[in-house]
Amino acid sequence: MINLDVKIKEQEKSYPIFIENSDISSLKQEILKQIRGKKFAVVISEKVDKIYGKVLGFDKKDKIILKDGEEQKNLKNYKKILNFCLKKHLTRDDAIIAVGGGVTGDIAGFAAATYMRGIDCIQVPTTLLACVDSSVGGKTAVNSSSGKNLIGAFYQPKAVFINTNFLKTLDLRNLKTGLGEVVKYAFIEKSCMADEEFNLINFLDENYMKIFEFDPQILKEVIRICILLKISVIEKDEKENNLRRILNFGHTYGHAVEKLTGYKKYTHGECVAAGISFAFELALKNNLIDKNYLYFMQDVMKKFNFKEIPQFDLKKVIPVMKSDKKSTSDFIRFILPVDYSLVKEFSFNELLDII
Repeated sequence: MINLDVKIKEQEKSYPIFIENSDISSLKQEILKQIRGKKFAVVISEKVDKIYGKVLGFDKKDKIILKDGEEQKNLKNYKKILNFCLKKHLTRDDAIIAVGGGVTGDIAGFAAATYMRGIDCIQVPTTLLACVDSSVGGKTAVNSSSGKNLIGAFYQPKAVFINTNFLKTLDLRNLKTGLGEVVKYAFIEKSCMADEEFNLINFLDENYMKIFEFDPQILKEVIRICILLKISVIEKDEKENNLRRILNFGHTYGHAVEKLTGYKKYTHGECVAAGISFAFELALKNNLIDKNYLYFMQDVMKKFNFKEIPQFDLKKVIPVMKSDKKSTSDFIRFILPVDYSLVKEFSFNELLDII
């Protein structure tokens, strides 16, 4: 087992992250050790419940099952979770346990942040995407008709339990959607200012075939590296006032594509991969990088064979990007590459003439 700690200085708070590949049947007891009260609500994705519900062993009366898909991260389901907690008479000493991918973790985390003005939340990510990114760092949210994650809160979990055995039942497309975020970390590694140098791009280049073979040790190491990079960022900037914005690399354009396609046609990781390519093209047009670095990025992307997304008409994309929570009324904020594994923030008030 790998034990990591997140230390939030502003709150004088820390929480553990456990990375292991032990039997999933032992997970319930480990989770319950982290809960102060006697009661809890388990928010679990429908797919995960069908495959692992019996093995996990949570009682039906304690579970609220959510359908899968980004479109399920909505205010209706958020209200459904709150009503479930109220009917169970959960108090401030009790907890919400999120078991599933990023959608489940985000909406359950937001419910925990707002129920009784905040109760404990235990994150149990079951997808690679959730393991390397959304389960750690305290970003919780639901989507609205105006865009993705516009209603949310920064709310750190009580603990995070990552078990790579959940990943064995991921299909190839869901594995790749997690790899979209993994590749993001490879391209921002130096900007994360971690104490240790991981050379994640080289590690991925050497081990990408083993990732597709679901090698448990390689997956654990990929997850460990990505989480340590994220910890380095959020410990310095919990609420995205400055440094944490680099984690949005690939997301400004990616989120716009998700919204324009109704969150159904492409996965989040596919859109992030498209957003990374868009960011590289934008950086090249603005003389921030040379063509060799662009070609290098394209070579990395080819190894993971992400689903190709046709470039959208910028006249349609720009208004959506302007509504992104990271932008202002006049400027669109972009995280762009400037050197090997190094990115910086830039703002543009018009894109049509520069890409």
